[in-house]
Amino acid sequence: MCAMVTSRNGQTITTASPAAADLYQEGLDLVLSQNYGPEPKLRAAIAADAGFAMAHVVLAYVLNLQLDIPAARAAAVKAVELAAGISKSERQAADFMHAFVHGKGAEAISRIHEHLDEFPTDTLAMRVGQRLYMLGCFGAGVPDFPNHLMQMMRKVAPANGDDWAFLGQYAFAHHETNQPVQAMELATRSLEGNPQNAVACHSVTHSYFEQGDAANGGRWLADWLDGFDRRASYNVHLSWHLALFELAQGRYGQALDLYETHIRPSVQARNIANLADAASLLWRIQMYSGETPAKPWDEVRDQAEPAADGPGAAFRDCHAALAFAGAGDADATQRLVDRLTAQGEQGDDLSREMTLPIARAAAAFAAGEYTEAAQLMGPTYPMLSRIGGSHAQREVFEDTLLETYIRAGMYDDAKSMLDERLSRRSSVRDTYWMGRLEAEAVQGNADAASQLLAQAKAAWAPTAEPDAAELQKLAAAAD
Repeated sequence: MCAMVTSRNGQTITTASPAAADLYQEGLDLVLSQNYGPEPKLRAAIAADAGFAMAHVVLAYVLNLQLDIPAARAAAVKAVELAAGISKSERQAADFMHAFVHGKGAEAISRIHEHLDEFPTDTLAMRVGQRLYMLGCFGAGVPDFPNHLMQMMRKVAPANGDDWAFLGQYAFAHHETNQPVQAMELATRSLEGNPQNAVACHSVTHSYFEQGDAANGGRWLADWLDGFDRRASYNVHLSWHLALFELAQGRYGQALDLYETHIRPSVQARNIANLADAASLLWRIQMYSGETPAKPWDEVRDQAEPAADGPGAAFRDCHAALAFAGAGDADATQRLVDRLTAQGEQGDDLSREMTLPIARAAAAFAAGEYTEAAQLMGPTYPMLSRIGGSHAQREVFEDTLLETYIRAGMYDDAKSMLDERLSRRSSVRDTYWMGRLEAEAVQGNADAASQLLAQAKAAWAPTAEPDAAELQKLAAAAD
């Protein structure tokens, strides 16, 4: 006989087995904390109670994250069947998960908002909603999706108190709406409730990033990762963040070591969804240094290959464009451009207005056609959030546009971007770029250039590798 049980966060779950309920909660908490091993827990819960609808709901989400789409959809269909006749919260959870894994993003986000109005402590619904916003998986992309995410989280905040899973997700909404100090406070409270909550660790990391504190952020994240299960797929993304902190301090060798041991596709094949981490890191290294990275592009290009012909999220497609351009694969680039062009002609505004110009701009940048790249990418800059991802992830496109402006001699546009960025947080690289701009512009200020370049050189001196190409160029410019 089935019984209704209350889960840790106050949600109703219906199961015939107390053991299944415990296994489900353990699996769900591993999902909500981005830790290793939720699938075995959920499958054990289903083995204990084959009719356990919510175990199938969460399993569908896990399988979708693993990109095992047929299995995820089968689990979601089963969940809908099993949820019929039980609690409303379980029926609604099965419905929004079914829509989510079947690629019906607009329907899924609508159902999630309705569900949270009635069941505001459902942290799984929050997680799926955040993922939909992050990946731009509905409509034509939401230009201000971080504010939509914040509205969703703020609305449910009174009902959730100090629940660690909620606080970690609430922290994310804060740093994505330019509130890194508040994000840090929320994430710290989440870690007090669950020290292994990688979602909260992620937000602490973002808070350091948004405040331009690479030294403290890098130290904190490296220490935290020492105790994190490397088998967890999130280890790849957190290692990418650590690599960004290394690059911000001029430590190319350490960044490449992290790529080699944690990020490159051959070592993170357990989750092929991490294309963005590998592609954007190699692209940044190549762009900042002006040299081909010491690690080959081939694996990343191969990882991106499905995007050349198969429709997907704009976020994936933009990073696939970096992989194809970085690898010099003109054929894959053209196939991607052709697909995006066709999608745009069929009424896909996101492809036409965002993904296609970014893909074409990446190819133009790699070919040294900087004016063309700037003309293509410039109009996308005010709306970059439409492609999804976090600000830290979208910054690779901001940086590409900045470097493009400077190489194309479009100094007024570059200065406008740099003024805005430096008004928000300190950045040695932005200071260096500002110095380059002043030194190269026809109407530049030689004294200002000298001061800025010297400032950047002094800031990098304690941490940077002196033989890194970017640092050598800075030293030459400053001297």
